[in-house]
This record gives sequence, C-alpha cells and structure tokens, in this order.
Amino acid sequence: MDKRNFTQLIATILTNANLKGFFEKGIFKGDTKKLCVPGLNCYSCPGALGSCPIGSLQAVIGSMKYNISLYVLGIMSFFGVIFGRLICGWLCPFGFIQDLLYKVKVKKINVNKKVDNVLKYLKYVILILFVVILPMFLTNEFGMAKPYFCEFICPAGTLEGGIPLVLLNESLRQTIGFLFAWKLFILIAIIVLSMFVYRPFCRYICPLGAFYSVFNKFSFYKYKVDEEKCTGCKACQRKCNMNIEVYKKPNTIDCIRCGECVKACPTKCIKKGF
Repeated sequence: MDKRNFTQLIATILTNANLKGFFEKGIFKGDTKKLCVPGLNCYSCPGALGSCPIGSLQAVIGSMKYNISLYVLGIMSFFGVIFGRLICGWLCPFGFIQDLLYKVKVKKINVNKKVDNVLKYLKYVILILFVVILPMFLTNEFGMAKPYFCEFICPAGTLEGGIPLVLLNESLRQTIGFLFAWKLFILIAIIVLSMFVYRPFCRYICPLGAFYSVFNKFSFYKYKVDEEKCTGCKACQRKCNMNIEVYKKPNTIDCIRCGECVKACPTKCIKKGF
C-alpha cells in the first residue's frame, strides 16, 4: 500500500470511527455531527462521526428558512481554498473505494476525449440542479425540501448508509421499494464501471468534486511545472488517470492531485506543495 492509499484508509477510518453505531443499529447524533468532514461520507452511515458537506448544504437550502448556509459554505470553501481537489485524491472515502476497484486486473477503458470533455461537466449540472435549485424551489406545504441528490443519486450514501441500515434493521427491510432498488442499481453500475474507468463518479457525477474543482487554480496547495526542466516528454500525461496534460495545465479543475505525475516525471520538474 502506497502513501496515498494509506492516507485514504486512515481518513476513511477516522470519519467512520463510531463502531458502536453498527452494534446499536442506528445513526450517531453526537456533537461532532454539527461539523462537515472534508470528503463525501454519508451522514447516515452508522459509523459516521461528521456530516457530509453536500448533505448539509441540501438540508439547509431545503429548510423553511430558505437560506444558503454561510456556515456550511464557509467550511466547504475553507477546505477548497486550502487544498482544492487534493481532498478528492487523498481524503475522500468514496474516492478511496473507487481507487481500490480500479486495481482489479481487467482491461481498462480509455474514454474518448471528446466524450470525456462533455461528460465531465455533468457534475456541475448535478451540483446546481440537485444540490441547489431543487431543494430551494421544490418544497412541500411546510416549506421543507428533500435532499434530492442524497435521496435519488448518491451511491456513497447507498453503500455507507442505506445498505448497512437495511441489513441491520428488519423494520427497514420491510419498507424498501423502487427507490432503494434504483439507488442500488446506480451503486452497482458505479462499482462495475470503476473497475474499467478511473473514478467515474468523481469525474462525471460528484457535486462535491465539482465544488472543490473551482478552487484548484488558486488554492494554497498547488502543482508547479519548472518550464526550464520540462522536456515535453508527456510522461506525466501518460501516467495521469484523469487524462490531464499536466505539463501544460498543472492546476486544471479536473486534477485530484494524486501525485502520480510527480513520480512519473523523469526530470523531476513538477513540484507540489503549499
């Protein structure tokens, strides 16, 4: 296990350290749940000690107060300004799961560049539509809205929250229907696709990745290419699983800062840090 995978493992354990939740068959509701964790980690996971940033943002937007929470946006923006999408590459539990799935020994699929360039903007549509617009305007008679992304799309929520809670509680097993089957279908599709395509959820669907990507160009943590040392050999691009031309655009919005390009560079011209 390399340093990045080890860091991902530790981050996943720390954000889901409430082991007694699995024995008590419920959701932890202590004081730490008032805080958002950096990565995408379901609030409803029995082990979760903190809240998911996307879930928290939806909950506040869809409340009777009809507000954007400066508190939640502040925490998310703080993470974004400091790290950018380094969080996606090093701290997100669902990103870690996709990385592990991609290690399965099967023939990998290179997504057509034109198709990839179109699909990568889907996550911004999901962020704006399912996380902001629908919770803001599609409310019930009490002025409350559903967490639309969590309820209808999020495979991380199904894996970390839905499946464990259904397996642990017989009463929930008796109530599952089409919605759970739909969410399970999305999760299975992402799991299978993750074996062939590197991080399909992060690349095309994740609204949290879309949010953090906005900060990549000016976050404190950056990549820098020494143009005097760079020979244009494209070794960094060939190694990059996100298909980024690192030697041209080291801080593009798609970069999750995994560091593989740094290790691949023969002239050591790519530097990373704060």
